[in-house]
Amino acid sequence: MSLQATTWQTVGPYFRIGMEPMYTPDLAPGIIGGERVTIEGRILDGAGAPIPDAVFEIWQANQHGKYDHPEDTQDKPVETGFSGFGRIATDEQGCFRFTTIKPGPVAGYRRAQQAPHLLVGLMMRGLLRRAVTRIYFPGEPLNEQDEILALVPAERRHTLVLRPSQGNPGVYNWDIHMQGDDETVFFEIGS
Repeated sequence: MSLQATTWQTVGPYFRIGMEPMYTPDLAPGIIGGERVTIEGRILDGAGAPIPDAVFEIWQANQHGKYDHPEDTQDKPVETGFSGFGRIATDEQGCFRFTTIKPGPVAGYRRAQQAPHLLVGLMMRGLLRRAVTRIYFPGEPLNEQDEILALVPAERRHTLVLRPSQGNPGVYNWDIHMQGDDETVFFEIGS
């Protein structure tokens, strides 16, 4: 018996069958407060080819830096109607686009402030476990102190930081490179 995965044992691309009704291109519908932002980009393989059948999930704090989760006991306001969770799929060209609000800083380890960020979990064909990363906003003073971003070598941090779209205020670009010279930084999480 072989324990090596064969092609029929790998994941997807079956996301449309079960997940399409749960896609969330607007994470903050009807939310009035906060800075609305749009994030768009592509997911690319090691050769630079688009990955058309990927899905990623986003989890983020609200504009005040509070997660919609019972374990977030910070004394910060809750946004009614904002769960901070979304699910986005890529199109045939590997492109994605979603709208949300910019999160506030959140408490990290020992309550140190983490820079505003979005957590991302990525699923696609060939991945037996999801890939996990973060998205940070450019020019944030807390980026320099963020305990997670500090774990990333300085020359690779740009793979986690959004790029403002030229001529489109509130729109940011972020490409995910699964492999290669400009590979996006991914984090190991506990099982």
